[in-house]
Amino acid sequence: MPFWVTHQKRLHVPRKTTPRLKVPIGSVALAENQTAVYPSVTPGGWQIIGRTPVQLVDWGSENLALIAMGDSVRFEAPSQEMNF
Repeated sequence: MPFWVTHQKRLHVPRKTTPRLKVPIGSVALAENQTAVYPSVTPGGWQIIGRTPVQLVDWGSENLALIAMGDSVRFEAPSQEMNF
């Protein structure tokens, strides 16, 4: 699961007490000081704050991930016409 560390204290949130059984693909989530995007449907205990239509993991590619270590990532609110 791609994840990033944030130093913004307002984004530090605890993990859920009881994890979800299924987190949808592309869910953007927070836990402690980390942000992640779920690459597949999986159980998870992070706090879901949104979803992205961008596929960050390509299981069939040589590089696997769209984002590499050291890359900067910026999350923005989606436009109204964006569909999930």
